[in-house]
Amino acid sequence: MRFGIVVFPGTWSDTDCHHAVNGVLGQEAGYIWHKETLLSGYDCIVLPGGFSYGDYLRPGAMAGLSPIMDAVKDFADSGGLVIGICNGFQILCESGLLPGALLRNKHLEYRCQWTNLRTERVDTPFTLACEPGQVLKVPVSHGEGNYYADAATLDHLESEGLVLFRYCEPSGEVTPRANPNGAARNIAGIVNAQGNVLGMMPHPERCCEEILGSVDGSLLFQSIVESVK
Repeated sequence: MRFGIVVFPGTWSDTDCHHAVNGVLGQEAGYIWHKETLLSGYDCIVLPGGFSYGDYLRPGAMAGLSPIMDAVKDFADSGGLVIGICNGFQILCESGLLPGALLRNKHLEYRCQWTNLRTERVDTPFTLACEPGQVLKVPVSHGEGNYYADAATLDHLESEGLVLFRYCEPSGEVTPRANPNGAARNIAGIVNAQGNVLGMMPHPERCCEEILGSVDGSLLFQSIVESVK
């Protein structure tokens, strides 16, 4: 299959994503400049982490208005797979592809650390390779990862099963201590109603090889490959 990795001015995790899907998983991958308007020939679009447009105004706000995002919306509407990681999650929310917003971390500190994520569903294109309730060890690296939505939106996400990953203890227990940024209900990642668009703050591309301390991130990319096959 073929991954398309979008690059905005200020993106820096694009090469990490390319290495994960191409160098580790052996899948075809290409870079897509933010001014492009066509996404034909790709099976999955990746919006990687970084500081698009220097986080001017708000993280992801400027990137959400880039020409490529109209194409990403059309791609998603047609059933194509889209994964937004860290800044990519912020961009998905700013562009309206996912609900809610990412605010400053509650403690106002930038955090770069390992987190544990409880897998809430295994019937999505992003979690097919996971076990029900599996705890994944995946790092975060952000200053604005505090997921926020109003109570009605949060209740809708819960009732429709749209929360895909939740910060938890190694045991799987969801606690305030396991939450690295103050995100509402310990939410680390959500999907859209169709299940083909994922936004998550942790970085799966940073944990696809043993030398990095975990290979749990590769499960997400393997799931994507399986779902396309």
